[in-house]
Amino acid sequence: MPVSAEYSAYILEMLEPLEGASIRRMFGGAGVFCHGVMIALIINDRLYFKVDDGNRQDFEDEGCEQFIYEAKGGKRALMSYYEAPDYLYDDGEEMVEWAIKALEAALRADAAKPPSQRKRKS
Repeated sequence: MPVSAEYSAYILEMLEPLEGASIRRMFGGAGVFCHGVMIALIINDRLYFKVDDGNRQDFEDEGCEQFIYEAKGGKRALMSYYEAPDYLYDDGEEMVEWAIKALEAALRADAAKPPSQRKRKS
């Protein structure tokens, strides 16, 4: 699940219009953060955006795969991240639009948590 420095730099460059976007290594991959919440996951140099009911249909319409990993005991665990469509890598403006929707999904998920567990303080 390594993430190359080149790929991380490329993603940050594409997401530059999102002020404050950053990447942190975690769990053998990396998280893409913006405004205090994780908006994307990078695993094996593939980008997976945060998804909820507000943007899931966009990913399903494009035939994107949900991020799944093998948890303890051999169980498959689904996460609320879907792989970014390939064409986004060639269209920076569109990539940012999808990232903004992922940010909105992440902020909604954070707001739904009890106040003591929120990442972003209102």
